[in-house]
Amino acid sequence: MRRVGVAAVLVLSLVLGAVAACGQESKPSSAPEFDGPAELPREYVKSSLADTPSPGKTILVKNSDELKSALDKASCGDTIRLEAGSVFAGDFKFPAKACDDAHWVVLRTSVADGDLPPEGTRITPCSGGVTSLPGRPAFPCPMPKNALAKVVANGKGSGPISFLDGANHYRFIGLEITRDSPGSVVYNLAFLPGGGTADHLIFDRVWMHGTAQDETTRGIALGGSRYVAVVDSYFSDFHCVAITGACVDAQAIMGGLGNRPMGPYKIVNNFLEGSAETILFGGGQATLTPADIEIRHNHMFKPRAWKSGEAGFVGGTSGKPFIVKNLFELKNAQRVLLDSNLLENTWGGFSQAGFAILLTPKNQNNQCPLCRVTDVVIRFNRVRHMASGLQMGTGLSDAGGASSGGERYSIHDNIFDDIDGKTYGGFGAFAQVASHTPTLRDVHIIHNTAFPPVALFIVGVGVEREKIPNFVFADNLVSVGQNDFFSTGGGNTNCAFGATQQGPTNLLKNCFANAVATHNVLVESKGGWPSGNTYPGDAASIVEDFRGGDYRLCRGDKGSKCKKGAAFVGKGSDGKDPGADVDAVNRALAGVQ
Repeated sequence: MRRVGVAAVLVLSLVLGAVAACGQESKPSSAPEFDGPAELPREYVKSSLADTPSPGKTILVKNSDELKSALDKASCGDTIRLEAGSVFAGDFKFPAKACDDAHWVVLRTSVADGDLPPEGTRITPCSGGVTSLPGRPAFPCPMPKNALAKVVANGKGSGPISFLDGANHYRFIGLEITRDSPGSVVYNLAFLPGGGTADHLIFDRVWMHGTAQDETTRGIALGGSRYVAVVDSYFSDFHCVAITGACVDAQAIMGGLGNRPMGPYKIVNNFLEGSAETILFGGGQATLTPADIEIRHNHMFKPRAWKSGEAGFVGGTSGKPFIVKNLFELKNAQRVLLDSNLLENTWGGFSQAGFAILLTPKNQNNQCPLCRVTDVVIRFNRVRHMASGLQMGTGLSDAGGASSGGERYSIHDNIFDDIDGKTYGGFGAFAQVASHTPTLRDVHIIHNTAFPPVALFIVGVGVEREKIPNFVFADNLVSVGQNDFFSTGGGNTNCAFGATQQGPTNLLKNCFANAVATHNVLVESKGGWPSGNTYPGDAASIVEDFRGGDYRLCRGDKGSKCKKGAAFVGKGSDGKDPGADVDAVNRALAGVQ
């Protein structure tokens, strides 16, 4: 196993972050292969128009029957143009054809390229003639025009798009993909039925959505697919209804299930909305692990109007709220890059406690003993409005089965803004770290900023279990709330029993093997950490604008309202400021919202 010192991790992280912030092209082959202990994706999906030529004939279709016929008859390299503003209702099956990288089948709106946002620019409902969506961030729409062709599922189950076994080399451009049949549940708008395979699929500038109160479980179910990209698109209204509903877990994009090879995947520059998890990999039966997953420059969002008691509340037609869990979750995934995303709004009250990000490998119902969550890089993200920040852990399924492990996580230069357990129905902690079977290991949390109101960490390791090895917590700017550590429970069988009395150094020794905890600025802490950490009493006195969300350490410049931050400037183990590199995060997120 490759081990990297704290200083080396930081230098490497900043180099990679600079690469990520330069644009939306995939990582160049010369970029480093590791970020801290985590291996970066080995393969990246090429999704530019130049990479997906379609030199064949053009077929114009004006109704559903013509579309079905065109899908059967199209040759590799053909472009099928759907008349803009028309509705194509039905179950459209995309067959296997002997296509290759030089001959893609393109399904697109009939309008000229100039009537769509240019390649690399996110589409919005404005291109479908909709000027705004209630409760969502405003999008520019000076001249609304319905430039999209509308593809609609007109029945129950799944659809309107399904990929037959072996389907390959399809690109979708400028489509509105949705459902009809009010009052029914639709499970997947695009999917692979029957455990089939598909490869080389690109969803480019599509608006994929459910309806405001019906149950639409997910936009894309990736299944046994390979080389799939979702770029510059807008996903909205994917949700399940509590108590009265027919489904329980809704996402914009879901993968990691099945018995076929999965990945690489590219999910870049999208608005993504799902009530349970915005993006989920795993959570069911699988015999393989999806790998090489690039998730960058997305806005993952849940409307606050989905929360009971909020102004303008919207739930199911029964009046019950939508089931809300997390913003991003991995239960079965390997070599994942979560980079330069804005993740916004999650709360507890259902089966989860409002954690924003979960890294929790799971042998769900004992149907996935090979499931794992390994080699995960989470960097240059801003996470807003949550009950708690991160949940990382290994454990047994409800049926008693163990996964294959959780290890090698590099978490750096992230800002967790507005952790509030009281408002969002949870605990109010920065992170939960728990290890059962197998042992969680190789977790590096470096240069992050967060101000939890209750606890920095919730920790759980059985006293009879192996301690968590290679845990690094360094160069962070955080508050500890009411106490530095709390226990996950279990009384004296938990290494963190009596956490509030043990003190940080003792707890680290009890629960972690040779942990490194250094050069952190620990606001409100009473101390007791290993040497090298510092303890200011008040976050507002050391950052530029605490209430306004500007968490740069203040320099004590003339006229500045805060003076005490200067004492911590440049005091990271690498000579940089503790906490996330705020300027780098802002650059990485330019244009995301």
